[in-house]
Amino acid sequence: MTAVSDEGMWLLNDLPRQQLKDKHKFELTDAWVKNAMLGSVRLNSGGSGGFVSADGLFVTNHHVAADSLQKLSTPGKDYIRDGFYAETRDKELKCPDQEINVLQEITDVTKDVNAAVKPEMSAAEAFAARRAVMGKIEQESLTKTGLRSDVVTLYNGGLYHLYKYKKYTDVRLVFAPERQIASFGGDVDNFEYPRMNLDVAFFRAYESGVPAKTPNFFKWSETGPAAGDLVFVTGHPGTTQRLETLARLKHRRDYTLPYTLYRLRTLEAALKQYSEQSGENARQAATDLHSVANARKAFSGQLQGLLDPKIMEQKQKAERGLVESAAAYKHRAMMIPGPVDPKWLSAFDDALDAIAKIEAVQHRLRGFEKEYGLLETGHAFFTPLFGIARHCVRMNDELPKKSADRLREYRDSNLESLKYQLFSPAPMYPELERAKLATSLTFMAENLGGEHPLVKIVLAGKNPAARAEELIAGTKLFDPAERKKLIGEPGASATGERPIDLSKDPMILLAKAVDAESRKLRTRYENEVEEPERQGYAALSGVRFLTFGNTVAPDATFTLRLAFGTAQGYEVSGEKLNFHTTFGEAFEKSAKLDGKEPFDLPKRWLDSKEKLDLKTPFNFVSTADTIGGNSGSPVLNRTGELVGINFDRNRHGLVRNFVYTDVQARHIAVHSKSVLEALRKLYPAAPLVKELTGK
Repeated sequence: MTAVSDEGMWLLNDLPRQQLKDKHKFELTDAWVKNAMLGSVRLNSGGSGGFVSADGLFVTNHHVAADSLQKLSTPGKDYIRDGFYAETRDKELKCPDQEINVLQEITDVTKDVNAAVKPEMSAAEAFAARRAVMGKIEQESLTKTGLRSDVVTLYNGGLYHLYKYKKYTDVRLVFAPERQIASFGGDVDNFEYPRMNLDVAFFRAYESGVPAKTPNFFKWSETGPAAGDLVFVTGHPGTTQRLETLARLKHRRDYTLPYTLYRLRTLEAALKQYSEQSGENARQAATDLHSVANARKAFSGQLQGLLDPKIMEQKQKAERGLVESAAAYKHRAMMIPGPVDPKWLSAFDDALDAIAKIEAVQHRLRGFEKEYGLLETGHAFFTPLFGIARHCVRMNDELPKKSADRLREYRDSNLESLKYQLFSPAPMYPELERAKLATSLTFMAENLGGEHPLVKIVLAGKNPAARAEELIAGTKLFDPAERKKLIGEPGASATGERPIDLSKDPMILLAKAVDAESRKLRTRYENEVEEPERQGYAALSGVRFLTFGNTVAPDATFTLRLAFGTAQGYEVSGEKLNFHTTFGEAFEKSAKLDGKEPFDLPKRWLDSKEKLDLKTPFNFVSTADTIGGNSGSPVLNRTGELVGINFDRNRHGLVRNFVYTDVQARHIAVHSKSVLEALRKLYPAAPLVKELTGK
């Protein structure tokens, strides 16, 4: 169970300083950590980034930027395909709903959260008490600081930390390259290496209409990393399951992942079919298709990992080791004369009870997991229009309550960000939404059967295609003004009824029709799965802390973490792969495959090939511990300079959701030198280069 090699997505307030000192001869200073924290960016659309100038300029991935690029595009301007560059700041494009968060402070609130839960409470009472105290802590922090305040659950319930963020909602696009070079190799090369991608994009954060002042930023390295260099990745990894029990992982392998992959393959096929109908259709569906295809490949890799007997044996060994360590502690406690620490005495029993509790949860979850996923998670309604409708319905019910008593997404500390997304003017396309909704409604019926009561309620006597047509054609929720009206106050009519009560919008009526059952499933999940699991994992965390201290990092939670490793290649089937690729290799691969999509290079690259130094490092790999959500993460050197931008893992790294390995698993980053070479010689973007380098 102890950390091996360079494993760990470490908390910024609990870093393995001694490990870095002993193994890598690196002294991690408070100043270095502070700059890493204040220079790192979380994009709420998903992904990470880092400030690279004192004037709010930050870098992330092109594929992270794709959400904004799509929303800024029009039928006549495709910024994902063709790229974009603002030569002057007045030409930078404001994104319709992009929010970024910058972590300012972390506070341990574990005692406060745990104190609210009493031993005599039922699971439902414990869940409600914990939700209430978390909401209270967040609300008090928001009132006191004005910062976005989120209580984050760590170690699956072992710790609770309050994260305070400075928020920017005026974010503007500065630069993005063409899709051909940003995702050179496309889905064929996704999660593969060697890679040759310029997967970068630049944005600028604004405050009060002017560029934000960001004195904490990462200086751009003009040389990048060398082989063997120690590098750090500072970003926001999404979710991992390394601390889950063997029973939980078996449930993922046998139930959750097969269902998930069935759903993703269904959606991917539908989006491809829609895209092939016209160039405009392909533009509209581009981000949805990339997101679904990327997820499908990632989850496929996870399933392959859990189907590997060696990995499951490794997890079983780790779990057994934890129990045996707890047993040894209990034995030691009983052999010591005098007063006995009760933590030692109960450690073994706590571990066994926790594992048994989590195993029991899996049996209960099987009975309603599909219904929960389809209805409450929204897998049956693959369109943002249903999500908007649900928010409109639920906000009318939740907002009159005290903040601490609401569903978590409607607490005061989250409300501003939620409304910012809800009232976004970003375009949606009726035909695309109809195709997506028809597919997900069909998926629901395939999973539950045509006679299932939920299916009958949702389809309302029609087949999925006809029902989707009715819902999309009839809804007014494409218009942000309509959404604002529906979250109105009572008294808007002569009878004193709320606008939501008077609405005949079919999407609103659908959200109302399923809300009672959906809430029931949510409550059941919270009380029968989430709370018992949280209590079980909290007990396991106590045993783990007692046995191993803080040498094991918590699972990822889309909060800021620091990972580290060394830049080094690896061997596959007898072939030694260098730690970096070059520009020349991109041209060679394109020529070898006759320049056919997705190995076609942009015209400007082909026309200006002679301008480039083809030996320039393009992408590189390191052993640093990353996962989904780390896309766009700054890769730093010992001095804190930015030497790369993380954008992917190789296929060997897909098992890192469950176990860390550095034999062949690598994260992949864009080399900082390649970005400058391209900006200087191909685009050209002299003002951007000057802002990055001062030259």
